[in-house]
Amino acid sequence: MNMFNDLTALTSAEGGTGTKASIASGFGGASKTYDGASRLQKTMGDAMLSRIPSALQPESVLDLGCGTGWFSRKLLACYPDARLTGADLSPGMLAQAGATPGTSGVRWLNADAEQLPLANDSVDLVFSNLMVQWSKRPEVVLAECQRVLRPGGVLAMSTLVDGTLRELKQAWAKADPGQPHVNRFVLADEWRRLVESTLPGSVLEFSPIRLSYESPMALNRELKQLGAVFRGEERRRTVTAPGRFRAMCRAYPGARSGQVTATYEAGWLYWQKPTAG
Repeated sequence: MNMFNDLTALTSAEGGTGTKASIASGFGGASKTYDGASRLQKTMGDAMLSRIPSALQPESVLDLGCGTGWFSRKLLACYPDARLTGADLSPGMLAQAGATPGTSGVRWLNADAEQLPLANDSVDLVFSNLMVQWSKRPEVVLAECQRVLRPGGVLAMSTLVDGTLRELKQAWAKADPGQPHVNRFVLADEWRRLVESTLPGSVLEFSPIRLSYESPMALNRELKQLGAVFRGEERRRTVTAPGRFRAMCRAYPGARSGQVTATYEAGWLYWQKPTAG
């Protein structure tokens, strides 16, 4: 199998249909390679973890969209006396998380973020790193976080907004005009309006993160290893031809100079649920 065919899942029907089942399956299939490829996820999650108020001493913590449990383990180290739940839509991710040493204190929960099987006012800290952008109903996810948080509880959530992978999108537009190849992300202003209407008093921060890659194909490979494949309904139902991948690589900004850069438009949300009175 040549290097181009090896990456066809990024744009072919193998990438899934965009349904919850296919998203769970896609990420589950990447559970073995996810931690080694998750540079962006670790960078954004560490930034978010550092912003949680030091005065917060949670009794109950929810890692929503926990994946392989990388941050579940960090949260457990930060709050060893808390009841920690790692929730994810993907059974494959949860299986990988549960098999990792040092997680015996975590309760793993296969759950949909839009319908959490948790009681009202039952969690002191909801930590959610790069999960909500995969939901077609982010307003429902935010409402669920609001519902399960106790008064005074804290939500820390990260996401990606429009402009993410702009270089890859530009290259594909030249290599394969009119055919989408990159996932769409909500506009920053739309995300702000949604958050402010659902969680008044939230703090929102935006900042671009730029990562370097040896080549455009290395970027595609990393996305596949993360399970972050293109899930648009407009994707081709057949394998993307190797020639199109070659054309994309030639069109990628800076490709002729060797190492390339990918931009991720990062967004962080922090909110504390008001206390009664």
